[in-house]
Amino acid sequence: MPAHTPYLDTPIRRADTDALEAPTVLDFGTNWCGYCQGAAPRVLAALARHPGVQHLRIEDGPGRRLGRSFGVKLWPTLVFLKHGQEVARVVRPEDDAALEQALALIDPGA
Repeated sequence: MPAHTPYLDTPIRRADTDALEAPTVLDFGTNWCGYCQGAAPRVLAALARHPGVQHLRIEDGPGRRLGRSFGVKLWPTLVFLKHGQEVARVVRPEDDAALEQALALIDPGA
């Protein structure tokens, strides 16, 4: 399994995520978060089974508007987008079933 990429610290605007056409998982967290580090292998394994789904790891925290616009309160929070619209959310994933159910809602190949 590939190593995870760091959370992006460059700002992404809500209008940009709303305009996404590809199925996308927004993964909100921080590089130093223990919950995020613990969930990363499970998230990456689930996404590996859905190669058509885009995965954006977005650094969240005070002053980060994108996370606030999605109402993120705990890390990691994964927001599943289809045509730029949220269709599912998984917070602190602890089992594969929740991830698979959410991915099935956005992945046309599932």
